[in-house]
Amino acid sequence: MKRRNMNKTTILMMGILSFTQVSTSLAQTKNKTAIYMNQHKPTSERVQDLLGKMTIAEKAGQLNQINGGAFTGPALNDEGQKGKMDAVASGQVGSMLNVIGVDETMAIQKIAVEKSRLGIPLLFGYDVIHGYKTIFPIPLAEACSWDLPQIEKNSAVAASEASAAGIHWAFAPMCDISNDPRWGRVMEGIGEDPWYGALVSAARVKGTQGDLSNDNLLACVKHFAAYGTVESGREYNFTDVSRFQLWNKYLPPYKAAVEAGAVTVMNGFTTFEGEPVSASKYLITDVLKNKWNFGGFLVSDWNSFGEMVTWGAASDTKEAIYKAFKAGSMMDMETRGMVKFIPELIKEGKITENELNYAVGKILEAKFKLGLFDDPYKFCNKERESNEIFTDGNKSEALKAAEGSIVLLKNDNNVLPLNISQKKIALIGELAASHDDMFDFWIGQGDAKDAISLKEGLENKYKSNVQYAPGYSLDVKSSANYINDAVALANNSDAVVVNIGISGKMAGEDRSLANPIIPENQVELLKALKKTGKPIVAVISAGRPLILTDILPYVDAVIYSWILGTETGNAITNILDGTHNPSAKTVMSFPYAVGQIPVYYNHFNTGRPNPTDDAGNWYSRYRDIPRDPLFPFGFGLSYSTFEYSNLKLNKTFINKNEKLIVTVELKNTGNYDGTEISQLYIRDVAASVIRPVKELKGFQKTLLKKGASTTLTFTIGSKELEYYNMSGDSVLEPGKFEVFVGGNSKDVLSSSFELTK
Repeated sequence: MKRRNMNKTTILMMGILSFTQVSTSLAQTKNKTAIYMNQHKPTSERVQDLLGKMTIAEKAGQLNQINGGAFTGPALNDEGQKGKMDAVASGQVGSMLNVIGVDETMAIQKIAVEKSRLGIPLLFGYDVIHGYKTIFPIPLAEACSWDLPQIEKNSAVAASEASAAGIHWAFAPMCDISNDPRWGRVMEGIGEDPWYGALVSAARVKGTQGDLSNDNLLACVKHFAAYGTVESGREYNFTDVSRFQLWNKYLPPYKAAVEAGAVTVMNGFTTFEGEPVSASKYLITDVLKNKWNFGGFLVSDWNSFGEMVTWGAASDTKEAIYKAFKAGSMMDMETRGMVKFIPELIKEGKITENELNYAVGKILEAKFKLGLFDDPYKFCNKERESNEIFTDGNKSEALKAAEGSIVLLKNDNNVLPLNISQKKIALIGELAASHDDMFDFWIGQGDAKDAISLKEGLENKYKSNVQYAPGYSLDVKSSANYINDAVALANNSDAVVVNIGISGKMAGEDRSLANPIIPENQVELLKALKKTGKPIVAVISAGRPLILTDILPYVDAVIYSWILGTETGNAITNILDGTHNPSAKTVMSFPYAVGQIPVYYNHFNTGRPNPTDDAGNWYSRYRDIPRDPLFPFGFGLSYSTFEYSNLKLNKTFINKNEKLIVTVELKNTGNYDGTEISQLYIRDVAASVIRPVKELKGFQKTLLKKGASTTLTFTIGSKELEYYNMSGDSVLEPGKFEVFVGGNSKDVLSSSFELTK
């Protein structure tokens, strides 16, 4: 979904005032004794009672979601705010998105509850991607923390703030695996690994949805399915994956999110096996509903039903609605086709009322679960909205999340941490002072002016020790004056911190880039700064992995700060001065060059793999660049150093009912206390189908004092050794397996065992 924030206007409020003059409605009076209004009755009984009272048109209305405020997609024919309120009053709308704040949600809910015939409340949905008012790191950065409890907490804070503002439903988490940093929406995802991505997706659902109390929102698993495989990394593009890859790489995070209890799922914009996914019976009915027993409801992405016509999969909107509905899709976001064509399709006998009742019943069930029939205004508490949004406690959680998301990629000669209190620091880079670029496309109701820039973070803590120059402009290719001023400042300093990267405005939906690189004028700046002989620390801001090959020779240290949100400056400052020792690890491989993309750790061996000595001919490689990424999956440094040794397996043979115990010694060999994220991988050496060269199956975060050591223990059982066949069934085959343990996917110790029959 695409959205741009707009200022609140009085137009909406003027359009609804006439509906809110009466405090007690005819609908409430007529229906207060109905079974569906009796909170002591089972939900299933209440749903069936209500369905029995609804007309076909009212049922179709429950499948209709319309935009209430800011535009979130291609401009459609806007019937005007009053027309929307008339539709709500007549029971023709089941949900609205982008209605924000207690005043507005309550006013519109009054129309639905007090003016419609049956008083069915609306669901209010919103893109709460990584925060509502307190903005957390982008999801891709957050995943680099490998801190599942903190990730769950981040989602819980965002849900609490959004629910305090009248929102019921978050269009999150995004569970799309992607290997392609050209795709702008990688910032919203979980990286390239399905096993870890499943854990993160489940944590985000639990944080967002919880027990569906006042502090929680309905979670929405998106974009089902395999949206992250868009061809060429181009938004809304064609996708084509085999069922083999679908089941083993792309579906596990969605499955984990559904198993975590997510009540809703969103269709993607793209295709599977030649069909738009909104009309894929295989994905929606066969997999999601039947195989996974998903009992919630599905919503389209913005006008994705209508776009089936553009794809060439339907001759007109009516046929598109028919195909989507018959595949199992339900709520229609902004095509406005369900409400128009479902009654016609019922009359024509193309769909049955039982099929309609099933879809509508799932939406009503969600509203009952939220308690909206018992208290339609439970999310409309002005005091809570005033007191529980953008609190000091929420900002404290955002700071912890941001610190834990920053990845240290290079630290030659232990340049970091900087003793800033004793040194003159030259801070350079437009990004360091820009508030707008600290935020990305998905900022909820976050306000950039409330966030702390890197310049402010350093100056607030170290005052006169930090001097600033922009060094470059994000709007021009190069400028000698910018560079000359920066070099002069560097020459008068003890160390240089240069904040480079790309604008936060280039992260998110419809932000695909053919060349995810450091801009040329910033590379020119680094070359000039290198000549000063001063230590240079690069802080890189971006919503995706950028190609850093050209800049590494010119910098002594690299901090990848991603897009961190509200607490950006404080978090980076705490990394620079060592207040927080970095521990984050990459969840996407960083390409060496654009031509490598997609590059990922869990690839297949090929029939002609790269020789270990890189010698010879006739093997799978590039002639002009390395085959390996610049930084592999799971990579990240600390101000400490860690040593792995003495990898042991308790057995060399196990059967399917036994557990393999893997132990390894981990020692902090550095001069700082630090946290290491140790990773366990396996390889199924020979199977009925080819398996990746490595698959992540375990990790541990361990805090070690300097000089201390510990024994880590991992357990491998049948679950870790299974894979999916083309039908989505788990397969466990005997044979040889390799085990790898280390600090990233490349630098590992290895051993092997055999699974017997």
